[in-house]
Amino acid sequence: MNPHFTRFFIDDMRNPPERGWAVARSSREAIDLLQVNGCPKQISFDHDLGGDDTAMVVVKWMIERDLDGDGKFIPTDFTFRVHSANPVGKANIEGLLGAYLRQRTRTNRTS
Repeated sequence: MNPHFTRFFIDDMRNPPERGWAVARSSREAIDLLQVNGCPKQISFDHDLGGDDTAMVVVKWMIERDLDGDGKFIPTDFTFRVHSANPVGKANIEGLLGAYLRQRTRTNRTS
C-alpha cells in the first residue's frame, strides 16, 4: 500500500474540502488508483459520477476485492462518508458498504 494514499475523494465535479486528498473523477479512475495504491484509510464518495457512472461500481468492486482477499483489502480502521446530493444514492452506498463492514467485523470477532 502507498503510505501517501490515505484519503481518497471520489467525485466527478467537486474538489476535496482540503489538501491531502487523492482525487478520482470516475469509477474507472477510482478503481485504477485502488488497484495501484491499495485501499486508503478514508474515502469520501459522491454517488453520481457523470452519465450512467456511479460510485456504487467502486463500492461493489472494493467489497469483491476484500472478499477475494480474505478481508485484507479494506483496512480494519477504514472510514467513509458519502457527500452526495443524491439521497437515494447516498443511502445505497451507506447501506451496502456499511452493512458489509459491520458483517465483516462480526465475522472477525467470532473467528
